[in-house]
Amino acid sequence: MITKENILASAKKTILSESKAIAKLADFVDENFSNATQCIYNSKGRLVVTGIGKSAIIAQKMVATFNSTGTPSLFLHAAEAIHGDLGMIQNDDVIICISKSGNSPEIKVLVPLLKRFGNTLIAITGNTSSFLAKGSDFVLNTTVEAEACPINLAPTNSTTAQLVMGDAIAVCLMEMRDFKAEDFAIYHPGGALGKKLLLRVKDMLENSLKPMVAPEASIKQVIFEISEKRLGVTAVVEDNKVIGIITDGDIRRMLNERDTFADLTAKDIMTKNPKMTSSAAMVVDAFNSMEDFSITQLVVVDDMEYKGVLHIHDILKEGIV
Repeated sequence: MITKENILASAKKTILSESKAIAKLADFVDENFSNATQCIYNSKGRLVVTGIGKSAIIAQKMVATFNSTGTPSLFLHAAEAIHGDLGMIQNDDVIICISKSGNSPEIKVLVPLLKRFGNTLIAITGNTSSFLAKGSDFVLNTTVEAEACPINLAPTNSTTAQLVMGDAIAVCLMEMRDFKAEDFAIYHPGGALGKKLLLRVKDMLENSLKPMVAPEASIKQVIFEISEKRLGVTAVVEDNKVIGIITDGDIRRMLNERDTFADLTAKDIMTKNPKMTSSAAMVVDAFNSMEDFSITQLVVVDDMEYKGVLHIHDILKEGIV
């Protein structure tokens, strides 16, 4: 009978089995690993990662990790390689071939072809005496005692070990290249980190939403401008220089304090010396300024010239913070 307890026990057994297999990898990291990593680092070409079956899926994930961390890489399916895809390999490329057994028919066909081109071949395999291992320049051992699979057939521990070995290479290469968060952001411009480190105020300004009134503008004109531009604020501009701002909060306070405003103009209710930023400033820095001063808008000015208004809601919509 299948019970909740059985399910939980099986899940925990699988996790512990895979973690044990990964922990043993540390004993296999030797001179082969350091030489192989150094070879990739010094290469003038790209890193080609190949495999078949589940190993091909691991290879694809490795390629994604390498590319996003500064090592130009591409995936080559071992079966497709012998049907024309070998043409993607260039002279200076380093090749990683992943295979648990290292003896599959496709690998036995592929390895001699790869060596014929003279490329450096790195094996990631669980069989260090295999055809793949013997034909490679460097061998990274990912041997596991058994799979987590109850019938010891489905690739589980072995593919996890392959994945972790690839991550170990990628992290070493990052450290060797002194790869920083700013570099990571360049390869992830659409992510939250990329936006946080790359997005500038000018990238978020809309020229069509540039609320501004003259100092002599009537309160009616001020209200109309704030409503039309939908930023909850308008700049008060004289000779293209911002001399103050008026927020919708200023309007509400004025209405609470006065019965009539027919005799008032923008300069009568504006806040002088508003908080400002430049269009070249980082958006995350602008956000921090808003938080520091408990405000929701910043006037954007370059060389005294009014450029627009940055609103905190626009920053939040970008998912930067």
